[in-house]
Amino acid sequence: MKNISDIIEGYLKSIIETTKQGQIEIKRNEVAEKFQCVPSQINYVINTRFTVDRGYLVESKRGGGGYIRIFRVAASEQTDVIRDMLDVLKGGASESMVEDMVYRLLDLDMISKREAKLIVAACARSTLSVPLPLRDQLRGRVAQAMLLTLLQPDQER
Repeated sequence: MKNISDIIEGYLKSIIETTKQGQIEIKRNEVAEKFQCVPSQINYVINTRFTVDRGYLVESKRGGGGYIRIFRVAASEQTDVIRDMLDVLKGGASESMVEDMVYRLLDLDMISKREAKLIVAACARSTLSVPLPLRDQLRGRVAQAMLLTLLQPDQER
């Protein structure tokens, strides 16, 4: 069973995908009313599910005529996406940062659901049971190694 955040995310993504520009403009209160939830739930979904690491940019204007614009950032080439991620990972990575990258790779059909689960499991806090900041550095290196394999030509995957 999906929770309300998953439903709202799916709704917003479906609207974005049906537009030619790859962007939407919403009013937080209207979306909250549609899903019979508090407006802060909409903020939560946008702040956690529509991040740069997942391939989105968000712009908002507060006030009476306020809006929230969500842009889908087009990936020019798959290798560019991976190289950008590799650069970000050089400084280490939090668990949620790796998860966001994995969701983006899934959205772009660059990895399978099984591969996504493997990456997330290998980078999980429980797997990398060393103290911070070493854990984030190690997680970044593990994620980099996995992403580098995606850049290699397909052999037997």
